[in-house]
Amino acid sequence: MYLSLTAWSLPSCTLAEAAGISNALGIGALDVGLFYRSALDKAHILADPKGAADQLGDLGVRLPNYYHLFGDGLDGRNLAQPGTLDDNLADLEQVLTFADAAGIGTIFILPGVVNPGQSRQQAQEVSITSLREMVALSKSYKSQLCIEPHVHSFAESPDIVLQLVAETGIKLALDYSHFACLGYRQEEIDPLAPHAAHVHLRQAKMGALQTKFAHGTLNFPAMFGTLRDAGYDAALAIEPVHQDYMNTLFEDVLTEIIALRDCFNNWKEGA
Repeated sequence: MYLSLTAWSLPSCTLAEAAGISNALGIGALDVGLFYRSALDKAHILADPKGAADQLGDLGVRLPNYYHLFGDGLDGRNLAQPGTLDDNLADLEQVLTFADAAGIGTIFILPGVVNPGQSRQQAQEVSITSLREMVALSKSYKSQLCIEPHVHSFAESPDIVLQLVAETGIKLALDYSHFACLGYRQEEIDPLAPHAAHVHLRQAKMGALQTKFAHGTLNFPAMFGTLRDAGYDAALAIEPVHQDYMNTLFEDVLTEIIALRDCFNNWKEGA
């Protein structure tokens, strides 16, 4: 396992600046996405995926993951919305081409939300159909496709997520904080670890998606051990944020990044 840093943790930084900070902190890897000043150009990725990949060649960091949204926001053209599959598959083919050309190991997308007129079960059924097709498409590419179950999606419980994995074979971008803030104990989240292709690190507690490292309930050394024992050997992306979503506005992001970095490095030295 090795550390990465999410570019969207540094909303005022350019992509090159975020890469430089990752290197300065001894991390040397950067997750990229479509947010804030470091945002990639989605239109360019979809129109010219190999050209878009070429623009990342001079960053000087490893690129473990790209976070893709098919539409605008969490609900735009989401996987649980009927009628979106063909367009999303067409986009995904370009995204996979981009990721392979850029040497990006994983792509994470969101599982979908409960759309107007749907029940949670209906949203899950539509998403399963979408994911089966997407997983089949992704098998022709090197980059691993995965989903991040998140607060406000239909997949807000470990049991639902395990059902998605069983039905589709999809891998996970696993973020314990999304479950912890909903009240799930860490041991209830641990069964998802064997299905992780990417991992996010952020301290949380019941009722708070993000909190200061010393104020949260997630036991990171235990998490690292669970992941290792499950055979996980990929990136642990440090992801404290400064944004309106779920009121994650009040932590010193740089301090939290360093606390998580040091926690992992201390655990790794002991292991």
